[in-house]
Amino acid sequence: MPAKTPHPVTLTGRHVRLEPLTPAHLDDLFAAGGGDEEVWRWQGGPAPRTPGELREKLDAVLADPGYVPFAVIHLASGRAVGWTTYLDIAPGDERLEIGWTWYGRAYWRSAVNTETKVLLLTHAFEDLGMGRVQLKTDHRNERSQAAIARLGARREGVLRRHRRRPDGTWRDSVYFSLLADEWPAAKERLTSPRHPKPAEGDPQGR
Repeated sequence: MPAKTPHPVTLTGRHVRLEPLTPAHLDDLFAAGGGDEEVWRWQGGPAPRTPGELREKLDAVLADPGYVPFAVIHLASGRAVGWTTYLDIAPGDERLEIGWTWYGRAYWRSAVNTETKVLLLTHAFEDLGMGRVQLKTDHRNERSQAAIARLGARREGVLRRHRRRPDGTWRDSVYFSLLADEWPAAKERLTSPRHPKPAEGDPQGR
């Protein structure tokens, strides 16, 4: 049987809650990352300078039927601090991608990214029955590559000249994946009290 197609759902951990992204999250999201070029450096466009510019990006995510987007809620503050999505979803092939992820800079070097990924991976493998979850990032985004590798994902290779950047240069995309039979060991390591403090957030592109 094919894996289940993901639908909007709420996933709750110790530090974050993932809930379906809506326009109601806009004010929190702009406060977290509006106008910050470093946050948006790898997101395929300039940083939104106004709530209206961020709303355009948010609306584009919500309008794309290939995305299942989540707002990342920081439980201690109760505020949305970023978003993340499932995309490239193929239940018949038991695979999907985690991407189009960003967090406000104040939440880098925190538990936010690791727990967000643990919640998404757990749901994908254990609830939806996926056999493969992939992640990709710009080959120049070394911080994101390191963060993905720390999840236990395996670096698979590079798609050369994969996407044009906003400045007209061409991006190579580095692909990583985790398989269902690799997930239990990765999950045990990521959820262990001995797991090292996460490095900076995972501002990966699409």
